[in-house]
Amino acid sequence: MLKSALTIFNKEVAIELRTRYALNTLLAFTGASLLLILFTLRAEQMNPTPKSGLVWIIILFAAMTGMMRSFVFEADKKTWDLLKLHARPQEVYMGKLAYNFIFLLVLHLFTFFFYILMMNLQVASAPYLLAVILFGAAGLAGVTTLTSAMIARADRRGAVFSVLCIPLLVPLLLILTSVTKTALIEGAAPDALNDLAALVGYCGVTVSAGLLLFDFIWED
Repeated sequence: MLKSALTIFNKEVAIELRTRYALNTLLAFTGASLLLILFTLRAEQMNPTPKSGLVWIIILFAAMTGMMRSFVFEADKKTWDLLKLHARPQEVYMGKLAYNFIFLLVLHLFTFFFYILMMNLQVASAPYLLAVILFGAAGLAGVTTLTSAMIARADRRGAVFSVLCIPLLVPLLLILTSVTKTALIEGAAPDALNDLAALVGYCGVTVSAGLLLFDFIWED
C-alpha cells in the first residue's frame, strides 16, 4: 500500500512542478493578503486573540483556493477510472493526503514566517509553534482531501466545496487560534496542553474518517 501511495504522491508532485498552478496561486494570494492586512487593518495593533486568529483566516482561504483541485483534476482529465484500475481506494487517499499535507506545510511555513516578521511578533514557545504548523497542516489536509473527493464530479464545485468545508473547519480554526496564541504570545502553560490534545485528536479523527469513508466515495 505504501509503495502505491508513494507513486500517487510522486505523480502529484510531478504535475505540480510541471504546471506550478497551485503553488504560484496560493503564494501570491497569501502574500497579497498579508500586505493587505498589514497596511489596511493595522493588525499589529490588535489584541492577542484576533491577532492569533488572523493568520488562520489567510491560510484557510488560501487552502480552499488550491486544495479543491486534488480530485477535481482527476475528473477533468478523465483519469479517475484509470486510478481505479491501478490502485485501491486507501492507496489513492493516502497518496493524495500526503501530497496535500506537504503542500499545506510549505504554505504554513511561508505564511507564518512572513506573518511573524511583518507583525514583529516574538515566538513565546517554539514547540507549540511547531505543533500548530504540523497539526494545522494535517487537519486541513484531512478535511480538504476527503471533501475534494466528494465534490469532484459535482457541477458547482466551488460553492459545494466551501459549504462542506467551512462547518468542518470551524472547530479546527478555534483550536488553532488558541494554540497559536500560546505559541506566539502567552507561552506554554499547563492549560495549553488541553488545546494541543484537542488539536491532535481532531487530526486523528479526520484522517481516520477519511480512511473509513473514502471507499464509499471512490466506488460511487
